[in-house]
Amino acid sequence: MSVPVAGALDLSDTIVAIATAPGRGALSVVRLSGPAAHRLAQSALDRWPPTPRRATLSVVRDAQGAEVDQAVVIRYDAPASFTGDDAVEIITHGGSVVPATVVAAFISRGARQAQPGEFTRRAVLNGKLDILQAEATGDLVNASSRAGQRVALRQLDGGLSRRVLALRDQLIGLEALIAYDIDFPEEDDGPIAPERISRATDELIEALENLLATARAGELVREGALVVLAGAPNVGKSSLFNALLGHNRAIVTDIPGTTRDAIEAVIDTPLLPLRLVDTAGLRRADDPVERIGVEVSESYLTRASVVLACADSPTTASALITELRGRTSAPVILVRTKTDVCPATNIEIESGRAALGAVAALGVSAESGHGLDTLVAMTAHAAEHDAGGLEIDAPVLTHARHRFGVSRALDEVREFRARRHEGNIPALVAAVHLREAARSLEELVGRVDVEDVLDEVFRRFCVGK
Repeated sequence: MSVPVAGALDLSDTIVAIATAPGRGALSVVRLSGPAAHRLAQSALDRWPPTPRRATLSVVRDAQGAEVDQAVVIRYDAPASFTGDDAVEIITHGGSVVPATVVAAFISRGARQAQPGEFTRRAVLNGKLDILQAEATGDLVNASSRAGQRVALRQLDGGLSRRVLALRDQLIGLEALIAYDIDFPEEDDGPIAPERISRATDELIEALENLLATARAGELVREGALVVLAGAPNVGKSSLFNALLGHNRAIVTDIPGTTRDAIEAVIDTPLLPLRLVDTAGLRRADDPVERIGVEVSESYLTRASVVLACADSPTTASALITELRGRTSAPVILVRTKTDVCPATNIEIESGRAALGAVAALGVSAESGHGLDTLVAMTAHAAEHDAGGLEIDAPVLTHARHRFGVSRALDEVREFRARRHEGNIPALVAAVHLREAARSLEELVGRVDVEDVLDEVFRRFCVGK
């Protein structure tokens, strides 16, 4: 595996950092990794683990020999460690003081404070992970939903890496066919049938298109499907928003126009996270501040994955038809609110759904909780359907870098096909597009020098990971 130079970070350094979140807690983990990790650890510990991966209770001492903590120590021998270097993990008591003094004990002996993501970066540089797997490590730590967790675990296991490398192998195979055809001059259509090259090109383009199409699923998993609560003022949008979240976030009053700006929050579902937005009521507003709020609501409607059209009566449901017309292309679910005080018949709800052109309709009560679970399930399924179906257990593109790399490879293969069909340039020149496409895919997994990519990937990591 070709890897980039470490840049400003020196691989000969031994690095140390707290790997657990700061603050009060029962335990904390301090990680030490690098060529001198074992030597530095032994100088600070009363007892050294006799074998790798064996937990040993020991006293940690500072540079002056004073006891800092009693900790559990685990030793890892290169290359059988996360980073590929010699490493030590010290499980200390929690809090802010104890782990900090343990780190200070190692820094005073020559270790360096690790930079954000430096442990994972060393794992990449030492061939323990590729860049896609490293990104998945960060995604798993930052996952805010079960769907995000599942996607990150699949990517960490190498699912996306294997898919990208399989496409790269297809590219190299197609490039080999072109090279073989060049080496043997055409005689009776040459040794390679033109149809074979065309078929291989078309199959490759289709495979790249299918992978690129997963970017929408990746976006929904990372950011959440945008679900906009829309309706006239005082129909119960904010009460519904709060009830769906399980706690009060929006101010709920009987005064129309209370919500003057959009309020966002994310709820998790088994399918994908939903990014709920409580907007200002759709209405004509004379007050400049209220008018801005209404304009923000309209902006959200144009970007929505699903719209929850809220109405508390047949009259407000009918008014929604005019207010929503031309403002959104997203699937609409009619939500008949306040059914605890204003009961609605199934006929009324179904009539409103048909008039609004909604994909579904139901009655709910923010006060009693009636219908809320059904509404969440309906909304998640509508968002999934609008995205063309989510297969998050399959390889999914989750970052803009992924989309760019696959999109660039796809453009290069399409260009190869166009130039080859034109027949006005040599096959060898057209094949340059295949090499560029392969390079784009290789950059995704780190098979070529991509130091700038490494900098961007690990910039967002936490210290100690």
